[in-house]
Amino acid sequence: MTFEDLPLSKAILQGISEIGHLTPTPIQEKVIPEILRRNDVIAGAQTGTGKTGAFAIPLLNLLHKKVGESTEAKSLSVLIISPTRELAVQIEENIKAYAKYTNVKSGVVFGGASMQPQINLLKKGLHILVATPGRLLDLRKQGYINLDEIKVLVLDEADLMLDMGFIDEVQKIIRLSPNLEQRLMFSATIPAKVQDLAKNLLKDPEKIELTPNSSAAPDVKQLLFLVPKPDKTELMLFVMRNVIKEKSVLIFRRTKYGVEKALESLTKNGFKANALHGDMSQSDRSSALNSFKNKEINILVATDLAARGLDIDLLDYVLNFDIPSMPETYVHRIGRTGRAGNVGTSISFCSADEKKYIDFIETLIGTKIPVDNDNPYPMDKDSKPQIHKKKGSKHKPGRKGSGSKANKKRWY
Repeated sequence: MTFEDLPLSKAILQGISEIGHLTPTPIQEKVIPEILRRNDVIAGAQTGTGKTGAFAIPLLNLLHKKVGESTEAKSLSVLIISPTRELAVQIEENIKAYAKYTNVKSGVVFGGASMQPQINLLKKGLHILVATPGRLLDLRKQGYINLDEIKVLVLDEADLMLDMGFIDEVQKIIRLSPNLEQRLMFSATIPAKVQDLAKNLLKDPEKIELTPNSSAAPDVKQLLFLVPKPDKTELMLFVMRNVIKEKSVLIFRRTKYGVEKALESLTKNGFKANALHGDMSQSDRSSALNSFKNKEINILVATDLAARGLDIDLLDYVLNFDIPSMPETYVHRIGRTGRAGNVGTSISFCSADEKKYIDFIETLIGTKIPVDNDNPYPMDKDSKPQIHKKKGSKHKPGRKGSGSKANKKRWY
């Protein structure tokens, strides 16, 4: 199938063609016709499979027919909710590219940035708004957004939205949008909590699940290094010098502190790297991501929440410095590379206390991750996690030290 086989207008096909897309991805092939039929949809597919195009293309097609030659946006009719600022910006960039030869107007609003430019954008009029939940509700409370007008609501990365604690905001947005005609939900996975949300939002939806939640990206070569925890930083530097070299790599760490520590080690050793985590300002996050996309740096160190859903072309490597405790997170991480038919590599550092997480991951993906023995910091396969015992007091229980006795004021 090509895009021309789908009932899309010439203006939309022209925008798609200019981007360089010739054929729809499997998720687009299944979802686009359902949205064009005005059905509610819940779709599950891994990141990098073209989910944004799956909802953006048909919604733009429907709006283009409605808007026609008019250059004025009289009402906001499509609302797309995204969990992170980076993802919201990325979605809106894709929409603008697809809509290049139409009169459909789109915009994006998100927290962590000045509100006034976003207010000015809304005053000019939009057909499509991409928003993060918090900033959307702030702007609605101040009277700049009327959710009564919304006809189509899209929840993107629904599982991440719930993981980040946005359930109350999402439910409030649904309650404040009484005139919805179509509801669409997209998620990398469809666990029970996403299904519960779907029951509240969707009406007789078409359920489209492209791949099982447990499948790892087929075009990703997976490698596992067994390494003592204190040697992980040295192993990272060894791998950067001898394996990854000048190629692009996204390094995952569990915490923001871990991200900063890894970045410090890399920059001290002359590598071009930057960080991406939730405590950074919006301008710093955008700058880091753009410098990575523009190949000014080849290393980005990030937490899972900061990196989820980012569309990074031709990423060569993913390096799991810390093994995630949730096996599904591993699948999401390695899915950052090996996208759109390209081959990528995933490297994971596993210390003794993380071996149980590897067991969970291998059970989920249904295969053993090959162990790379070309490792200058090997760990014995039978190593046990170190147990750190707190050192007790040198005094016997219930006995006071001599200093305490000397300072004690007696009443007698």
